[in-house]
Amino acid sequence: MHNDCGNVERGGLMCYLPSSVEKYYCAATYVDEVLKGAKASERPVEQPKKFDFLFNLKAARQIGVTIPPNVLARATRIIQ
Repeated sequence: MHNDCGNVERGGLMCYLPSSVEKYYCAATYVDEVLKGAKASERPVEQPKKFDFLFNLKAARQIGVTIPPNVLARATRIIQ
């Protein structure tokens, strides 16, 4: 997966952070506007709108944590 949640893939319990795809899209849009003449200092600060939410069920089982089904339903990715 191309996000910053590598710790979950290596055994961490969970990760919640701005979507990597959205970060790259916003960065490309920003660069495009600057290259077309917009002043970087006048560009607004953008807040992320989409987030990745990952769970590692194997890690949860190992430490005895039960993740409620309604929380798992919101996950972007579940690692078995």
